[in-house]
Amino acid sequence: MFAVIKTGGKQFRVAANDRITVAKIEGNPGDTVAFGSVLMLTDGEKSTIGAPFLGDITVAGEIVEQARGEKVIAFKKRRRQNSKRKRGFRAELTVVRITDILTGGKKPEMKKGEAAPVALKAGSETVKGKAAAKPAKAKTETKAEGLDASNLSLISGVGPTIEKKLRAAGITSWNDIAAWTEADVAKWDEELKLRGRATREEWVEQAKELLAGKPPRAKADQAELASGEDY
Repeated sequence: MFAVIKTGGKQFRVAANDRITVAKIEGNPGDTVAFGSVLMLTDGEKSTIGAPFLGDITVAGEIVEQARGEKVIAFKKRRRQNSKRKRGFRAELTVVRITDILTGGKKPEMKKGEAAPVALKAGSETVKGKAAAKPAKAKTETKAEGLDASNLSLISGVGPTIEKKLRAAGITSWNDIAAWTEADVAKWDEELKLRGRATREEWVEQAKELLAGKPPRAKADQAELASGEDY
């Protein structure tokens, strides 16, 4: 029996006792994790495909260790602009051993001596006896002109395609982007193939400005052009 699961934006074919390396899952070695995003299950000659997921199938695993990937160097140079920048990035990874594939809506049982439950990335959850309920996402609002902080398109440089990528990665509000560090910017630039847009368009600064109550830069630029201040 094997299953195909999705976690951290990637798909993995797993069976009992397999070891996989996935995007970082918060937790300690020995903690039990459950992957609920199961795309397909094959048992013998019978295969079941989800639409997109199989709701009654859960893949249980155990955290083996927290690791880091190989260093990736991002070097950027602008011709004739006397500008160049070199940054290094190492992805945070988690090694997980698959313990069981549970069917019929069953959930993994708790293990003694585990740490307190912690929040995980989308598609996985820490299990302590019973499946941990995923908290409902609350709508985040800001006082800035009554705008919705979950509207990522108000950040200049974030179009429909990029917004879809960000939401798929779990980045759903200005607060998420405002909390990015330089390492986070490099990470998402590599994973989402932003081509330096986040740094060039100053997404972090824009998110902080919006949270502070300032109007979106795109609207401010349009207002300046309309008033002729740029001419």
